[in-house]
Amino acid sequence: MRILVTGAAGSIGRVVTLGLGDRGHDVVGLDLVPEPDGFTGPRHTADCSDARAVQAVFADERLDAVVHLAGHPGEADLPTSLTSHVITTAALLDACVAHRVSRFVYASSNHAVGRTPRASTAEGVISDDALPRPDTFYGVGKVAAEALMRLYADRHSIDAIACRIGSFLDEPGTTRALSTWLSHEDCVRMVEAALTASSPGFAVLYGISNNTPAWWDLEPGRRLGYDPVDDAEAYADHVAVRDVDDAEAAHVGGPFAGEEFYRPALGNQGLTSSALEGGH
Repeated sequence: MRILVTGAAGSIGRVVTLGLGDRGHDVVGLDLVPEPDGFTGPRHTADCSDARAVQAVFADERLDAVVHLAGHPGEADLPTSLTSHVITTAALLDACVAHRVSRFVYASSNHAVGRTPRASTAEGVISDDALPRPDTFYGVGKVAAEALMRLYADRHSIDAIACRIGSFLDEPGTTRALSTWLSHEDCVRMVEAALTASSPGFAVLYGISNNTPAWWDLEPGRRLGYDPVDDAEAYADHVAVRDVDDAEAAHVGGPFAGEEFYRPALGNQGLTSSALEGGH
């Protein structure tokens, strides 16, 4: 399978490009910066929010699928988040339609449902039927991108899989991460399963490893062929208990659901002078 991986030079992108290559896939990299060390395949330097640049990449390559990993990895104002996560997805989906690429795999996030209280979930596990409940503008961007994918799946019969990634880390370092961890190896397994699942239409899976105290349901992923192997519990003895652990466990988005991330949607441009000075 010939696969375009956007965000190929990012932390997840470096793992996925090399991992898919090791599994026999033909990988094409796309990023704003040069290719990562060790990646020797074809690559393009472009901004995924630039529709013309994206169309040019598709015209140069005969692609079978797209793995969209590019995007601002943290919280920003709303316009930045929408451009980073929704406009880039739109540009890529339009190119998929124009060039008859029928498989689209997206790095969504647990923060699409991050404000969901853990106490409100059945047995503390959230599945793919959970309503969107973003915890940040980052999460809003992921929710909107998923909605766009569903639209293109319905309109154009694109198989579009949203991988709601938990905590992509070398190893879990907090109590929350023992539930939300996604190992490097399982990440590659997840992406390949999403790429090769038979006619999934639009689907959501949770991108975590086979963690003993998981907060998200792995069954949606297993239906698509994702069978994670690693378990964060192997690191439990090395994770120190912290005073903030209970607060981080109140919502599935962890600290992203906290007040430190409360901010105006439009930054300072959306505030009056009195508000900027601390008025009411």
